[in-house]
Amino acid sequence: MKFIVETSARHVHLSQEDLEILFGKGYELTKKKDLSQPGQFACEERVAVVGSKGEFKGVSILGPVRKATQVELSLTDARSVGIAAPVKESGDIAGSGACKIVGPAGEIELAEGVIAAKRHIHATPADAEQLGVKNGEIVSVKIDTDGRSLVFGDVVVRVSESYALAMHIDTDESNAAGCGREQYGEIVK
Repeated sequence: MKFIVETSARHVHLSQEDLEILFGKGYELTKKKDLSQPGQFACEERVAVVGSKGEFKGVSILGPVRKATQVELSLTDARSVGIAAPVKESGDIAGSGACKIVGPAGEIELAEGVIAAKRHIHATPADAEQLGVKNGEIVSVKIDTDGRSLVFGDVVVRVSESYALAMHIDTDESNAAGCGREQYGEIVK
């Protein structure tokens, strides 16, 4: 069974508290477009992510707000601006990288929260059953491309009723496989 493989570029998830520091008291995110995962959206607002060697201006914010602020970069992105970003699952920010985030109304110093997201598959319980996988299982996924096909190992399966079936990889991984606009993968045993 094949599923869509989506490339996730650098982005930021903000807590309400940090959103208000960066954009002003009582500020609410402005939806630009819905993303493939139900309830998730790209925002009009942008911020700068600053490391010890440089910065990225105009980094996308994804909504809705979260309990904790998190920055997701590719390993190439992180190295280029001088941020140590371990490969971790989204939400697992303990001991992760530090950076500064600058918005139009203020800035925050993140002591931790910068990660290179572990590649993963979002699946509903029905999708997981059809794929023959369980929540938390580590699988390999084959992606066929023109001249750059490869098998990604260490792909974590995340199962929830609130997900839509899709695999997420970062820009480094997408480029390594030569992924196009509409890319599909399948689990290989």
